Amino acid sequence: MNFRNIIRSALAEDVGSGDVTTDTIVPENLNVKAEIVAHEAGIVSGLVVAREVFTVFDPSVEVKAVVSEGDKVKKGTVLLKIKGSARTILTCERLALNLLQRLSGISTLTGEYVKKTKPYGVKLLDTRKTTPGLRNLEKYAVKAGGGENHRMGLYDGTLIKDNHIKIAGSIIKAVNLVKAKYPGELIEVEAQNMKEVEEAIKSNIDVIMLDNMSIKDMKKAIKLINKKCQIEVSGGVDFDNIERIAKLGVDYISVGALTHSAKSLNISLDILG
Repeated sequence: MNFRNIIRSALAEDVGSGDVTTDTIVPENLNVKAEIVAHEAGIVSGLVVAREVFTVFDPSVEVKAVVSEGDKVKKGTVLLKIKGSARTILTCERLALNLLQRLSGISTLTGEYVKKTKPYGVKLLDTRKTTPGLRNLEKYAVKAGGGENHRMGLYDGTLIKDNHIKIAGSIIKAVNLVKAKYPGELIEVEAQNMKEVEEAIKSNIDVIMLDNMSIKDMKKAIKLINKKCQIEVSGGVDFDNIERIAKLGVDYISVGALTHSAKSLNISLDILG
């Protein structure tokens, strides 16, 4: 996972020409110890990212992880121990926490959704509804929470959606265009009603995405598909209905909320002296 460019850019945004408060108050040669602590239970991810914030800014700072990526931690758990320049630690504190809190929040929310889907053998997928520039990190956090990545971007998978179908003229025409240019490529088609499900089946594709369908219509679609291809459910999925959907016997459920609505985990940095 390449994230150092993200860190450098974020440090430049936050620090700019220098931390005027810290550089004024904190002696240049003062070294301290510090801990990063979880103040609520959750699944931790982004430890390596937080560590690199400090070491990219100042390679002399020592940062040691006390727990591992994807660990479930209790309130009060020490996540990282830091030793080095007090100026560096205070200057980098906010960025390190922002990333660690954000990613751990995604992992924690993902883990809660996985509890609902795993008993039924359904894979939980993320989406492209990520923070611009942070997709690799946020999708990494989904995996740490037990979920799976869908497409990393537009470049690594074919997903024919409603507007593609409108422009092509039909599902079959859209599918044929993809097959002609990328023979053997896995093809997924979005279907919003039974007519589109029927056309997608006739197109002989790999995955049908049932988009924003009611439970009643999903049941009809699953019966019609009858294992001719894999089934993904997307749209309108939330924490209250995901288990009912998983029980239907689909292969995948994708949830945009994993990355666009996760609440950051409460984590802080404490100077020990």
